[in-house]
Amino acid sequence: MEEKHRGMGDKKYGGTICFIILALIVIGLIIMGVNSKKPGRLELGKLDAGVKGAAFIKTNETLIQQMCDNWLPNDVFWPTALLDNMPNFQIGELEVVRYNIRVLRDNLSRMRTTDKLDPWAEGAFTALSNDPLKWWLPSAESRWVKASKDLGAFYKGLQNGSSHFYPRADNLVELFSQYASLMGGVNTRLINAPQRKDMVLPVNEDVKKDLGGDELVQINIPFHKIDDNFYYAQGVAYALHESFKAIRIDFIDVLKRKNSLKLVDKIIEDLGRCHFEPWIVFNGAPESIFANHSLNLSSVFNDARQKVYSLIVALQQG
Repeated sequence: MEEKHRGMGDKKYGGTICFIILALIVIGLIIMGVNSKKPGRLELGKLDAGVKGAAFIKTNETLIQQMCDNWLPNDVFWPTALLDNMPNFQIGELEVVRYNIRVLRDNLSRMRTTDKLDPWAEGAFTALSNDPLKWWLPSAESRWVKASKDLGAFYKGLQNGSSHFYPRADNLVELFSQYASLMGGVNTRLINAPQRKDMVLPVNEDVKKDLGGDELVQINIPFHKIDDNFYYAQGVAYALHESFKAIRIDFIDVLKRKNSLKLVDKIIEDLGRCHFEPWIVFNGAPESIFANHSLNLSSVFNDARQKVYSLIVALQQG
């Protein structure tokens, strides 16, 4: 009789343990699913029409706030530590914001390069330079919060005249040149992802100049990193899409004067087409029945990159 009760007790405890494990798995999957959702298009609200650069500053501030709300790359606890797609997407977003704020600090906020740096633009740039994988002393999130506050202070400075934003063609050329450099590196990895290991010519013209010619560069993308590379590129495309929408607002006069408005609209359209979600990121060969999502993304992304180069020429010579 005692053995019978013991057996029933063991089954009861075993069932409880199985239930707890199953519940943890379900909860983990739900949390991971919620945190894997890509951000939607930004809603900036009503902008102050009298403030030059309002859309550009608010767009970057909103992107930073979005990252602050749920920054995943530095997670060390279960279950979000198991995610890799959205963390790479966010790293791509961060890269674009860093480029934006660097050009804001060095060019857009100064009449001449000899002028003093704006303290709020400098503060935001310094905060964004923090290691995105650090989770304390200081955490990446705490630095993004500071960057957001500094951009908010910069916006108030634009309103009261203590800060400045100069929407000139030369500043726009500098910003687009930075974009072209970033996009070239991203596209090089996309088009060579199927090879995974190879020596290839760089797509980015700036890289060619740095190397002193058409020297080969090492591409090493392990098979299990194909999806990471894909989502990083999508993060870059997403943040660029939002940035170009802001640029269209703040630089509308320059773009019209240089007959470049339609080109910007086409770039925005191309970058918007980069936003698609495969169930699984496949790396199919040309003769395979499976898609190659890296090359699918590259075809649209590279079209936008080529238009950025054309835009730079139009602004310089138009």
